[in-house]
Amino acid sequence: MNRDIFITFEGGEGSGKTTQVKKLAEFLEKKYKMSCVLTREPGGSEGAEKIRDIALKGNVNCWDATTEALLMFAARRDHFVKVIKPALAEGKCVICDRFADSSYAYQGYGYKEKGVPLKDLDNLYKMVLGDFKPSITFVLDLPVEVGLDRAKKRDVVSNRYEQMKLDFHNNLRNAFLKIAKENPERVFVIDATQDIDQIHNEICDIVSKRIDSWS
Repeated sequence: MNRDIFITFEGGEGSGKTTQVKKLAEFLEKKYKMSCVLTREPGGSEGAEKIRDIALKGNVNCWDATTEALLMFAARRDHFVKVIKPALAEGKCVICDRFADSSYAYQGYGYKEKGVPLKDLDNLYKMVLGDFKPSITFVLDLPVEVGLDRAKKRDVVSNRYEQMKLDFHNNLRNAFLKIAKENPERVFVIDATQDIDQIHNEICDIVSKRIDSWS
């Protein structure tokens, strides 16, 4: 198949993205014999991981939305140039836990009137990525309280966003649903309250139909 396949997963905290990224990679490698690169944002490359540490640690008020957006897009540029673009050039499938939609949701919609204007995020996107977009994006959607409770139970250090107020997280959820509604050909909303295998099967069905249509 002579086509770039870049699949992204979006959603609020604790929505299960990391689990589904791994399960989808296993499915694609088995069914389509694809070589998959699994990555994440912010992060994914050496430089971007350093920026991740800066952006996600500290108290909730240590950055304003504009500073956050600049950090995220700086990390994204390094990630794109060093990891995503080379992997796609080699014919590999790239599956990413978060991508640019998160910047629109978090730094744009999340902070509401204090967020970065969408036109400014559009300009940053074009400067960093040009016309590049994911092939398919999955939004794993679930009630905010459920996601935050799951996130608290993970054996990892919490990040700044998990400490934000409920209003912020509800803004995020609504933002991802808005993004999905505005991009129906690319973005698919998945009910993340379902069993892990049910979610996986739904994702695999969508991906298979899309890949088969490209063949």
